[in-house]
Amino acid sequence: MRVALDAQLALGTATGIGEYVTGLAQALRRRGADISLLQCPRLDPWRFDRRVLWDQVLLPIAAHRARPDVLHCASGTMPALAPRATVVTVHDMAWLRVQQHAPAYARAYFGAFQLTRYRRAARIVVDSSFSRDEFLRLAAVDPARVEVVYPGVARDICALVRCPQSEPLALVVGTIERRKNLEVVVRALQSFPRMQVVACGPFTPYRDEVERLARACGVIERLHMPGYVGRSELLALYSRATLVAMPSRYEGFGYGAAQAQCAGVPLLAASGSSLPEIVAGAAPLLAPDDVTAWVEALRALLADPGAAEARAAAARPAAIARFAWARAAAAMETIYRATLDERQEQQRSS
Repeated sequence: MRVALDAQLALGTATGIGEYVTGLAQALRRRGADISLLQCPRLDPWRFDRRVLWDQVLLPIAAHRARPDVLHCASGTMPALAPRATVVTVHDMAWLRVQQHAPAYARAYFGAFQLTRYRRAARIVVDSSFSRDEFLRLAAVDPARVEVVYPGVARDICALVRCPQSEPLALVVGTIERRKNLEVVVRALQSFPRMQVVACGPFTPYRDEVERLARACGVIERLHMPGYVGRSELLALYSRATLVAMPSRYEGFGYGAAQAQCAGVPLLAASGSSLPEIVAGAAPLLAPDDVTAWVEALRALLADPGAAEARAAAARPAAIARFAWARAAAAMETIYRATLDERQEQQRSS
């Protein structure tokens, strides 16, 4: 069975989807799967017009040339002319739920337009049970075609050696965008004059709002937003951080939370969307906009960081098992096989 995997978002400043595609491809190949990565390196995947060009023109051409048994659209978008044996991973429904501030053309393309495309997919994979519920509320799709497969966490994160620095450091990982709710961490930072915050991820215009708030709160010198960081720097930050903060108002999965657990870093996470499912009782959950609750949780953690470190270390093996790429790849192979078998049965009966 030959599978073609849309890997365009693994290029350049790959964020959560890029991490997903790269990890899945590697895990499938370790299992001996015949995988073709479909990419166009000269095309910037983060420009809207280039993304549409890839999705709707170049991806179908690349898939036709690869002649796969199954096409896996792993980045949440599908071409209008997708093959019948197509699997799509829908990472979240954010474009239809919480991205009202984004340009109308982007909301239309990533939201309503893609929702109609999903109906043509043979199978839809989602990153969490929360995302499955969200998807089925919005999409007119047979629930039997929608399956949950947790993404994996990379081996280098799981093998990380912790070396927390002496001064408190809160790490926030992910694109700097409104739904990530960085402002609650900025407001809480006022109560901890020794703490630094590093929020690493690609910028959106929301970064300017966060900077203005940090200046107004008098904490701008202790808020660092370096943008997208390379792998070695990200690993160093996970190693040194006192804690990871995940205050998002909306996450379809929450890679930062899963990575923190697999790295053994103490975690504070918001209590909404998929995060309670992903955290699974291993870390405190806080109302995303309750600054007082975040201050109290930070104060409790910083009062005894050794105990927080020990709790995170004790929960680490279970997280590594839950978010193992081998497990995810095995589940995906089962889905590919079911997709191909169904397609072959349709061909025999037609």
